[in-house]
Amino acid sequence: MLIVGWVGWGRPHPTSLTPDEQYTHISLWCMLAAPLLIGSDMAKLDDFTLSLLTNDEALAVDQDELGKQATCVIKISEMGDRVADLRVYVKELADGGRAIGFINLGTEPVKLEFNDFTKLHLSGKQSVRDLWRQKNIATVNTAKDSLPLSIPGHGVLLYKFTTAK
Repeated sequence: MLIVGWVGWGRPHPTSLTPDEQYTHISLWCMLAAPLLIGSDMAKLDDFTLSLLTNDEALAVDQDELGKQATCVIKISEMGDRVADLRVYVKELADGGRAIGFINLGTEPVKLEFNDFTKLHLSGKQSVRDLWRQKNIATVNTAKDSLPLSIPGHGVLLYKFTTAK
C-alpha cells in the first residue's frame, strides 16, 4: 500500500516519508508494475500528494501494456573512498523505450557521471526524459557520452530512455 499523504485510521497523520522518499516509494511501485493501492485519506490530498498520484508519465510506467517488472541491474556500494548505496532498475516498455530508476538508498546525496549504458541494455543515441518533472533533459550517445546524475539521499531519478533520431 502506498503510504503518501495523510495515513492511518482513527487518527490520520501526515506520512513520515520525506518528499524524496515519497518519490522513491511511488517510483519503485511503478517500476515493479504493482497495483496502485493508496493508503491515504483521499479527502486530505495536498497538492504534492495529488501530483505524485496523478503524474501520467510515471503512471504509464506502472501500467505499461507489456506488464514487465523492472529488474535491478546495477548495485553500487562504494564510490571512490566513500560508501554508497545506489541501485539502478530497468523496465522494458511496450513502445521500445526503457524506464530507468536510479535509486539512492543511502542518506547522503550521490553525484556521478553515469556511462555504463550496456548494463541498461541501451545503445546508440538515446533521448532521456525525466518522468517526474515531465521534461526532456538530454540526448546521449551511449558509445561516448556520460549522463550527469545528482540523486538526493533516499531519493530517485525516474527517467525514460528512447531511441533518438
